[in-house]
Amino acid sequence: MSYFELFAIIVAMPKTETHVTAGILAPANEAKRTEILALLERAYWMEMETVMSYVANAAALDGIRAEEISEALDADVDEELGHARKFAARIKDLYGTPPGSEAFTAEQASLQPPADATDVVTVIRGVIEAEAGAIEHYTRIIEACDGVDWATQDMVIDILRDEEGHLRQFERYLREFE
Repeated sequence: MSYFELFAIIVAMPKTETHVTAGILAPANEAKRTEILALLERAYWMEMETVMSYVANAAALDGIRAEEISEALDADVDEELGHARKFAARIKDLYGTPPGSEAFTAEQASLQPPADATDVVTVIRGVIEAEAGAIEHYTRIIEACDGVDWATQDMVIDILRDEEGHLRQFERYLREFE
């Protein structure tokens, strides 16, 4: 059989839309997948904005009292960036495209570096507000995934655990500083 005869056979073969008949990748779950993709994109941007804000605040804070908070923010940057990378990879896994910077809209007004570089309490409160927002949003994702997208649900549960740890850490800092 020649190359051209094989090519003709392959071209004539029926095309398959997907190889999946169950779960989130199945055509029957396209609407749910679209919903989850929108939630994941928001989570991706929340993490990316948190990275930017933590870097800025860690650099901007001044004073002996600020050292521990600055170091904690610096340490959290890598973890938050890792979360953003996981969200981007999952978006791609679900037939989406991770968004580029033109789609970004800032939402974390409370995480902007304060005018007074020694105002550690404002930064701590901003972190607590951002972590609480992430916990609320990630809980929504977990609920949306229930029964149809266990892989995303499992990933977000792990990320939620990290965010709860960050929240508790900064709640402890706030008790010390107030």
